[in-house]
Amino acid sequence: MTTRRFYLLIIILLLIGCKSKKTNEIMMIEKKVQFSAPNEKVWDLLTNPDMTKEYMFGCEVISNWKIGSPILWKGQTEDGKEIIYVKGSIIEFIDGQKVTFTMFDPNLKLDDVPENYLNLTYELKEIDDKTILKLTQGNFASVADGKKRYEESLKGWEMVLPIMKQIAEK
Repeated sequence: MTTRRFYLLIIILLLIGCKSKKTNEIMMIEKKVQFSAPNEKVWDLLTNPDMTKEYMFGCEVISNWKIGSPILWKGQTEDGKEIIYVKGSIIEFIDGQKVTFTMFDPNLKLDDVPENYLNLTYELKEIDDKTILKLTQGNFASVADGKKRYEESLKGWEMVLPIMKQIAEK
């Protein structure tokens, strides 16, 4: 084998290795927040459309919370037009404890295909008179525009979580 072919083979193997690493990459948002509030109040904050409007940029969460059912985050544009900001479906639901749903912003200029949906999980755990919310969102590495969507979502949660805490602890 010539030296040139050897180096070409090494470059190809490196590129294949880099590609396989990228497909195995995981990019998740994981947050834990402790609320000085009972579990029921935090659960209501997450699932009640009147409550979500107060912290989620004016959006109401709409769902019957049954596995396989749709979930929508509806709000209004500045000119008062009703719009769906996020849509998905319920994957897992344990009343008062845990919900997981798929999510996709239909206003992005991305294909509305399952490969572009993220999963979001809210999980509650009550300890004494406090409630711990564990939030997990992702995998951003496996969706179109994943890095941008990850950064935007991270900024959003950094704004929203302190407001959620204030509301729940009133």
